Amino acid sequence: MKDLIDLRSDTVTKPSEGMRKAMYDAEVGDDVYKEDPTVNQLEETVAAMFGKEAALFVPTGVMANQIALKTLTQPGDEVICDYNAHIFQYESGSPAALSGLQLSLVNTANGLLNVENVKPLIRPKEAYYMASTKVIEIENTHNRAGGIIQPLENIKALRELASRNDLYMHLDGARIWNAHVATGIALADYAANFDTLACCFSKGLGTPLGSMIVSDKEKISRAFRIRKAWGGGMRQIGVIAAAALYAIRHNIRRLAEDHSRAGILADFLAGTGDVDIDISLVHTNIIMFKPLKISPEQLIINARKEGLLISTGAPGFIRLVTHLDFNDEQLAETKKIFSKILKAA
Repeated sequence: MKDLIDLRSDTVTKPSEGMRKAMYDAEVGDDVYKEDPTVNQLEETVAAMFGKEAALFVPTGVMANQIALKTLTQPGDEVICDYNAHIFQYESGSPAALSGLQLSLVNTANGLLNVENVKPLIRPKEAYYMASTKVIEIENTHNRAGGIIQPLENIKALRELASRNDLYMHLDGARIWNAHVATGIALADYAANFDTLACCFSKGLGTPLGSMIVSDKEKISRAFRIRKAWGGGMRQIGVIAAAALYAIRHNIRRLAEDHSRAGILADFLAGTGDVDIDISLVHTNIIMFKPLKISPEQLIINARKEGLLISTGAPGFIRLVTHLDFNDEQLAETKKIFSKILKAA
């Protein structure tokens, strides 16, 4: 039986031989005592890449986002974010459960927050009977909006709005690497607008796990304590940090290949006439489309029978995600499979 082609997510990748060797050779120590040299090197390296004072390695992207929000808030505070933001849709109610936070949701066009849709939601400071607005949260690239890139001018305008109102800014940058490669905008230029930033190594960069929080030293010190309280204290994890170091040295620039293949596949799907897709929104490695003649659920079933794994995105949509384990041969085969199952619908 031939191997399945898996486009459900960019989290399905396997460590390369080079990454496995780096993990095997990693020097380790006890990270709770801050004695793991490989973790320390990773944190220093990533903090420098983003132009921040310090960083903290954590197991998952959800933990990174939630610890960051916890460091910026008190129970009863409010976070403004897009309705389709990952912290609202896919993090198990953690802002409320872990930090007592209320989310103020913005119905945006394609996940793009701007001053016009955020400003009206900022609570008056004198309104003691309301939740206290404390954070504006942005996701870049935006998963549920199909991997679109938040324009830097929007981010800067929101930073100015936040500063005028004594608010913090948090970036869910799980796929900030993709935005950086697609635009050429430096990671530090994005990060300069945020008080805290979370980035992920296990999506486009292909590690088995791991995310990072970057901020100033004071906030990272607080985040370190929260990580321990939430069960995230880790010991000899240099073997995992080594994978992340390998990934940032070898796998960032090659994200352009994922973007290119996503663009080719999106153009192909648009040309079939059997799907509703806006190719102008395919900025990076995620494709979102609606099948016109068949339900998304049935399309998923039919695709699997042909050796292709796909999944749903936002309601009514199919989501495809290209990644480092998806090559040109598989791209050609994926096009053949879609031709077959869409025409047969």
